Amino acid sequence: MREAQELHKPTEEYFAQPLEDNLFEWHFTLRGPVNTEFEEGIYHGRIILPSEYPMKPPDIIFITQNGRFETNKKICLSISGYHPESWRPSWSIRTALLAIIGYMPSSGLGTIAGLQYSPAERRILAKKSVKLFNT
Repeated sequence: MREAQELHKPTEEYFAQPLEDNLFEWHFTLRGPVNTEFEEGIYHGRIILPSEYPMKPPDIIFITQNGRFETNKKICLSISGYHPESWRPSWSIRTALLAIIGYMPSSGLGTIAGLQYSPAERRILAKKSVKLFNT
């Protein structure tokens, strides 16, 4: 899969790779966006690709608590499986990861699996997220 080769090396913002035995399930880590309450965090999640990918969008699930998206639930974004009408086949996992980073500081009100924690609570979760990766 071409995307696995493109994403083989981590960047400062994210890292993603498929499971060895399932190219339709990817795991990612991303750093919280700079100059936000997420900045000090490292967040882990899953991307589930449909068999029709890239013609249909992936489902995105956060595993790490972050105060913006519920954990272990498919999140609702224009680049996720909740909005196939918005998806473009030219988009990629990289595009989705960059979009997630961009959406993190936005309001979670009224979205499926969206949360609206205070900035202080999100900072606490960001610091806790780093401890999870360093234990």
